[in-house]
Amino acid sequence: MILLRRVIGDALRARRQGQQRTLREVSTAANVSLGYLSEIERGHKEPSSELLAAICDALGARLSELLREVSDTVALAEQMPGVLVSMQDEPADAAAKSTNRGVRQVTSDGKVAVSVRQDSPLKATLRSTRVRPTERDRDVVCAA
Repeated sequence: MILLRRVIGDALRARRQGQQRTLREVSTAANVSLGYLSEIERGHKEPSSELLAAICDALGARLSELLREVSDTVALAEQMPGVLVSMQDEPADAAAKSTNRGVRQVTSDGKVAVSVRQDSPLKATLRSTRVRPTERDRDVVCAA
């Protein structure tokens, strides 16, 4: 199952690292403790809407942009077969193989790349990155 807090954390970390800023810089600007911001980025804590808005403001991003990115990532994950399957919905032979699923990747319109590691039938790790296609890559579509 994809956890929203992990996708939010990944999106925040990607924005911060893209700006080459430290956790300390962003935590100070957002008025949140460095440890708590770190836990949010790692997907261990889920920020309130007020805190998320403060972090976005500290990153110079609009909350709607971040939420759109998170929404796009979750939508891609929902399209990937087997990512959101519960143990009850999964055939017995597939459940036995679930620990060997590995990483799958999908690209949507060349804008977002998503990789999912299925650890168990109810646990998946989702990572997303923005893709900047080259002229040559624009005609190539990758599918899972």
